[in-house]
Amino acid sequence: MLKPLLIEIGVEELPAIPLLKELPNIEKKWLFILEEYNLKTDFDFFYTPRRLTLWHREFPTKQPDNTQEIWGAPKTIAEKNPKAIEGFAKKVGISINEIEYKTKNNQEFLYYKKEIKGKNAKELLPEMIEKWLKSLNFGKTMKWGRCKNEFIRPVRWILCMLENEAITFNSFCVTSSNFTMPHRIVKKPIFFDFAGEYFCKLDKNGVILYPDERKKKILEEIKKIEKENNLKVRIDEDLLNEIIAITEYPTALLGNFDEEFLILPPEVIITSMKEHQRYFPVFKDGKLTNKFIVVSNAFTDDFSKIIKGNERVLKARLNDALFFYENDLKNGLKIEGLKNIVYMDKLGSLYDKVKREEKIIEYLAKNYKGDLEKAKKAVNLAKADLLSEMVYEFTELQGIMGYYYALKEGIDKEIAVAIKEQYGDYASNKTSALLNIAKNLDTILGLFSIDKKPKGNKDPFGLRRAANHILKISIENSIPIDIKKTVKDLKENYRNLDENEVIDFIFERLYKFYDVNPTVIRAVLATGESNLIQIDKKIKLLNNIVTSRDFNDLSITFKRVANIVKDFDINSIKVDENLFEKKEEKELWREFQKVKEIKDMEKKLDFLISLKPLIDKFFDNVLVNVDDEKIKFNRKSLIASIYKEFLDIADIKEITI
Repeated sequence: MLKPLLIEIGVEELPAIPLLKELPNIEKKWLFILEEYNLKTDFDFFYTPRRLTLWHREFPTKQPDNTQEIWGAPKTIAEKNPKAIEGFAKKVGISINEIEYKTKNNQEFLYYKKEIKGKNAKELLPEMIEKWLKSLNFGKTMKWGRCKNEFIRPVRWILCMLENEAITFNSFCVTSSNFTMPHRIVKKPIFFDFAGEYFCKLDKNGVILYPDERKKKILEEIKKIEKENNLKVRIDEDLLNEIIAITEYPTALLGNFDEEFLILPPEVIITSMKEHQRYFPVFKDGKLTNKFIVVSNAFTDDFSKIIKGNERVLKARLNDALFFYENDLKNGLKIEGLKNIVYMDKLGSLYDKVKREEKIIEYLAKNYKGDLEKAKKAVNLAKADLLSEMVYEFTELQGIMGYYYALKEGIDKEIAVAIKEQYGDYASNKTSALLNIAKNLDTILGLFSIDKKPKGNKDPFGLRRAANHILKISIENSIPIDIKKTVKDLKENYRNLDENEVIDFIFERLYKFYDVNPTVIRAVLATGESNLIQIDKKIKLLNNIVTSRDFNDLSITFKRVANIVKDFDINSIKVDENLFEKKEEKELWREFQKVKEIKDMEKKLDFLISLKPLIDKFFDNVLVNVDDEKIKFNRKSLIASIYKEFLDIADIKEITI
């Protein structure tokens, strides 16, 4: 028989971030328990900050009956050892006379088929629910009162109803019952005679159970505010999800703050509102206004006091921010204080890191046509804002505050922008690109030199991300960095650095950077190419060929080219036209000569591929490994010449599909 089942765990307000992190696992863990107890059925899960709810429209009232086959010793052994028979009977709880023999794999064994009656669900639910609660991992847990159990917040009630019957049990120091608690403002418990009443009664008492409904209500109210006031609200999805998790009856409200605070950089106001108060910023004509959206959790018709209270709190926060900002402007951008901040054991202070980055950016500017003066100034000011009061308060504003402070000091905008963009994977100017590359390259070289490189899936210092940034910014800004040469030239600034290990590490990131057949990347790298712009161009060109429909046919031909000369010294190529005996080798050589006139890489690759029919004719009609060593060498030189031209782009024998 199937009946509706309702389970609700009532708790003190759950913190949003731990709840959201565990959210993807909560349903999986209940499903695992259902399968374990052989009671698997469809269900829905809902949450608010004060409740975790499981709803089964149809739940089996008992486990299905089951049978268990128990096998013992082979009959031949059992007949010689009566104790084996007695032991088997005792094990399965039967008399010797009830033992059977059954054939398996052409041999008879002691056998007993046991009928297992399914248990009633209401007997199992207390154990299942407690097991589910104990399986949930929200990070930190707490104890409360005299309760020995631990949970993220105190459990205050448990509602468990199977259709119209309350399942009563004790767990987490509360006794389950047939009631729930409504919105905190309502206070009085809600009792149920039937599980299905839960949804309509809860909704009438200030609790919107469905997270999607809470989200819909918030967004609709924000749209209404936007339309009525000709404003635009910037919706931060992470913040929205957090607000959904901390409200049971959300209401979007429009608040104001003093216009004087708009002298602060917009990022400061937005960050202060988001991090401290969970407010959404409001814009008009693309500019931040002195308004904000607060989402209230109150169940009331009068929100005036709530709006004023939030305005008062925000004013205090912005006063603090304004104080920090004005102090920072007085102090200016200085880096001497970085000497007192340890960057990493064995790598010195942040000041030492700045000076290593300075050497790198000088190298990059000189070799890749950067403005040396701007580059050096940018690298020396890049981390100065780490000493500011504003960044101390809001660490996520590092770089951004440096940008604003630099502009206030009259520093070149290109340098200021470079300071702002140094922590991301985007650069809008050459100085910004060089600064970002220098910062990330020093991080990789420095940490590899003290054996802090990534191991397995662990990358605590984000070195893979740093390598990705180097690749992305170099390629997007057309900076043709030669990775091998650069790492080797900078090696002297880092003790105990294995340069080849670093080079391999950076190139390894190419396999994540491009969505292509991995052997395409391997084929390009196999040529020894280390110029990032050339690598990028070659990978894209080759991938276009590999993804073409006829690549299999092409591959067979050109891999044969590679195999013919695999033991041939490609530097010893010498083709003598007078030694050609077959028309196929003469035609191939004559056509191949045109490659010398082609400078464009794409056209060159197209031309080499166009040689396929002539190469096939050559292999069909010309024997390479003849007895005459001169003829043999000459023919291998012809094929090696073609292979060598391919090697300017990729080693074709590496490609597999």
